[in-house]
Amino acid sequence: MKGPCKEVQKNEDQEGEAAATGPQAETLEAKKSWTANSHSALETEDVDLSENQIGAAGLQAICTALTLNPTVQKMQLQGNRLEEKAAQHLAALLLRHTGLKSLDLSYNQLNDLAGETLGPAVAENTGLTELNLSWNHLRGLGAIAFARGLEANIFLKVLDISHNGFGDSGACAVGEALRVNNVLEELNMRNNRISTSGALKLGLGLQVNQTLRVLIVSSSLISKNPICSDGCVGLLKSVRSNKSSGLELLDVSGIQVSRECDELASSMSEAFPGLCIKHCTSRRKDWPQATIPAVICTKWL
Repeated sequence: MKGPCKEVQKNEDQEGEAAATGPQAETLEAKKSWTANSHSALETEDVDLSENQIGAAGLQAICTALTLNPTVQKMQLQGNRLEEKAAQHLAALLLRHTGLKSLDLSYNQLNDLAGETLGPAVAENTGLTELNLSWNHLRGLGAIAFARGLEANIFLKVLDISHNGFGDSGACAVGEALRVNNVLEELNMRNNRISTSGALKLGLGLQVNQTLRVLIVSSSLISKNPICSDGCVGLLKSVRSNKSSGLELLDVSGIQVSRECDELASSMSEAFPGLCIKHCTSRRKDWPQATIPAVICTKWL
């Protein structure tokens, strides 16, 4: 029997964002170079190899070195044209290197096939607490598979999957994951082509989840989350129905809302005094800058 998220996904296949162009062929010299230098380059807890265009061949050498160096706790690999072939090496790394706590894979070319590879690895990983997959091409069945991994994971606390193509099917899968996951604290789903339908399915997870503190589903003028006011109302009602909700920030900035949504948000201030609903451009100086964008509000405006 097909799950509800796969049923939603069928309607989105023709709406997906253009997948990343095929990777350029890696040269043998590049692979040899990373093999020779990676051991010395990785003799630290915090490794930044961003914007090096290492590709799958370079990544394979790096992952091999990492398995021999358990001291590395933070790895930044953004902007390295990593795609589905590279995902195989990343999956192996997540299964073997339990000491790695933070991994940044943003601004790469990881697509739906990569998501299907990474999902099971995320489910089995026993060390990672922060994962950044923003600005990739995760969508369709890949987004669903990745969310399934999130559902089973019991270590990840901070997840950024913004600027992908999760759509309604992916939002549905994430909502199902939030019903089970009791570890995740911060989730960024900004600009993921989520409509009102997807927001309502995401809200099903908020009805029971007790650990999520930060949820970002905001939209920009360039790449929108077409949630609309009804979707915002659905998210708020889901939070309101959960008396044990730990949510501290709900970011719906960039989404036009109705009077009903405005009044609902205002009515929740007494029951949820610690909840901040971001929908303006004022600044709250005491919120950690590493957690959310700089412009937020302490009340609904």
